[in-house]
Amino acid sequence: MRLTRYFLPVLKENPAEAQIVSHRYMLRAGMIKQQAAGIYSWLPLGYRVLRRIEEIVHQEQVRAGHIPLLMPTLQPADLWRESGRYDDYGQEMLRITDRQKREMLYGPTNEEMITDIFRAHVNSYKDLPLTLYHIQWKFRDEMRPRFGVMRGREFLMKDGYNFDVDRDSALHAYNRHMVSYLRTYERMGLTAIPMRAASGPIGGDNTHEFLVLAQTGESEVFYDDRVTGLKLGARDIDYDDRAQVAKVCEEFTTLYARTDETHDEAVFAGVPEAHRKVGRGIEVGQIFYFGTKYSESMGATVVTADGSRVPVEMGSHGIGVSRLLGAIIEASHDDKGIIWPEGVTPFPVGIVNLKQGDGAADAACEGLYKALAARGLEALYDDRDERAGAKFATMDLIGLPWRITVGPRGLANGVVEVTSRRTGESEEMSPEAAVDRIAQIYAGR
Repeated sequence: MRLTRYFLPVLKENPAEAQIVSHRYMLRAGMIKQQAAGIYSWLPLGYRVLRRIEEIVHQEQVRAGHIPLLMPTLQPADLWRESGRYDDYGQEMLRITDRQKREMLYGPTNEEMITDIFRAHVNSYKDLPLTLYHIQWKFRDEMRPRFGVMRGREFLMKDGYNFDVDRDSALHAYNRHMVSYLRTYERMGLTAIPMRAASGPIGGDNTHEFLVLAQTGESEVFYDDRVTGLKLGARDIDYDDRAQVAKVCEEFTTLYARTDETHDEAVFAGVPEAHRKVGRGIEVGQIFYFGTKYSESMGATVVTADGSRVPVEMGSHGIGVSRLLGAIIEASHDDKGIIWPEGVTPFPVGIVNLKQGDGAADAACEGLYKALAARGLEALYDDRDERAGAKFATMDLIGLPWRITVGPRGLANGVVEVTSRRTGESEEMSPEAAVDRIAQIYAGR
């Protein structure tokens, strides 16, 4: 993408309404524009990152054996009355009456609707296990929306729902989601710690939140800092192997890690003092096992092998897709701007032409741009007639992980400069070697 043909409305000054780093940088980098309190338009740069995050979530859900679908944003109130949650959910639910006087709501979550879909089409235990999920916009009417996309009213969310014939199978689904989430966050460059949490209005006894440590997090967290060193890495996971999946979950949940809602000071005191940490975290996902809470009230049952009919065991599992952008920025930035991990960056590399209009520099940049495209990498080429300082400031602000700088002086020696946004380290090499270096970094992503 050539910057002269792109829509990137960057701001030089910090917006007065932005209270935290992610909100400030998303506004300054031209990623979002507020349309109403807690409601944002996603401008091209922000939309690219949003779609990259969404694609990673899709890939890891499918890898775990989960099946995508798409449910509507508007739901009939009668479904929520069946489950008993319509009056309990509170003022966060946006209630609507259509022209036929039918009571509707803008969905904050989808347990009722997915249960209705299940009971209409599944009758036998032979059709289980089954996990369905979608990625869809939600609305919760927060009293005080703030912090940009971190606590908005409209947000993009992945929510999945498992249906199983018995408790053991449902707990395996719970574990399967935990492992798939750990891999999802690692691919985004995040350390998201599963912490024992409270279930809130979703219900159920078993639940973990996934939190990213950050000073601006809304949740106070208590943890053994050895948990931050745990990684799935490249290990091969067979999601149908209950023992293997359970072992991974045990590895990631044995060390103490809890939110303030479930914190136990007596248990925490047993953590070695050197590893006992208190901090703040940003919630980026949560998984729940709630048994037959919805299937009993809504009549979602299956016929078992012995001919009896039983309510299915269920759980729900959410990832805050749009919230993740804010969390990644909170965890990965400096005083110049965003530092995107390679897995979610809007563009893999930026090309800066130090002397636009110079024949050799222009030709070299064009050559780099086309060579990268031939490797399947779309660079952001700053071909504006601007000062070098302004171009560097823009690249630092938007946070692309790598920059290739091209100027007449370097070209006279046959080299360009490759710079890491994260470390600030630069290395001179030939244009061909620069293309090879960037291609190697993104190989397999």
